[in-house]
Amino acid sequence: MDFGRLITAMITPFDENGKINWAETSKIIDYLIEEQKSDSLVICGTTGESPTLHEEEKLELFAFALEHAKGRCKIIAGTGSNSTEHSIHLTQEAEKLGVDGALLVVPYYNKPSQEGMYRHFEAIARSTNLPVMLYNVPGRTAASISAQTTLRLAEIPNIVATKECASIEQVTQIAAGAPDSFRVYSGDDASTLPALAVGAYGIVSVASHIIGASMKDMIQAYLNGEVAGAAKLHQKLFPVFKGLFECPAPVPNPSALKYALNELGHSVGGVRLPLVDPSESEAAFIRELVASL
Repeated sequence: MDFGRLITAMITPFDENGKINWAETSKIIDYLIEEQKSDSLVICGTTGESPTLHEEEKLELFAFALEHAKGRCKIIAGTGSNSTEHSIHLTQEAEKLGVDGALLVVPYYNKPSQEGMYRHFEAIARSTNLPVMLYNVPGRTAASISAQTTLRLAEIPNIVATKECASIEQVTQIAAGAPDSFRVYSGDDASTLPALAVGAYGIVSVASHIIGASMKDMIQAYLNGEVAGAAKLHQKLFPVFKGLFECPAPVPNPSALKYALNELGHSVGGVRLPLVDPSESEAAFIRELVASL
């Protein structure tokens, strides 16, 4: 399974009542594929506010994305959680719908050992025929899967990739030690180009909602050997990479992103509690950031 170089972790549009806005969801899928050049979409990842989506909503979103994308990009279902049993169940349900792959986050809160993480991902992978992408994001899970454990998991045939947010060092170690068919994706937009330089295959991105086409150009420039040109593009895009997450103060993803999309004319709504919309000062910063695009 080739998920491509640019994968967007898609937001979930809501209406004024906090329900899924299906009309806007279809528009966002089209926009991300056609204008922002996404090769794959992650549906119901953290950027899609998976912690506050009910299982029924997730399955509806998987099915809707598949039907609307119509093969124009791959659909990766966010089916991981801190319960192995529930992750197996949701992954199997997503497989029945026909998704192209599953994204499995490191179990959060319960902080398993490395052996516990290995057995968690092994059990889910062996319960499905779907290609599996691991997702290591220690800033959100309070636990980090080691490079060594990731390399053990890379030997399982249908564990085909990882989204790595720990460090460039860890990206390097995994890229150096994994089978040739195993692909490492950066999960940090600002590290896209540095990660490519040490062996990553691509990026699972948030910023690609608004600068995906430029990110695709940067990746292609690097792959074509135009390193200086890629660096120039990275430098140009860097304020957006950082600004979407930092604002005047750190704003949880996807609050800032949704505000930016609304400013750009996409009616994606706000966020579900416990997330909140940006403050006045944060909103002013985001408006300035959007105006610079």
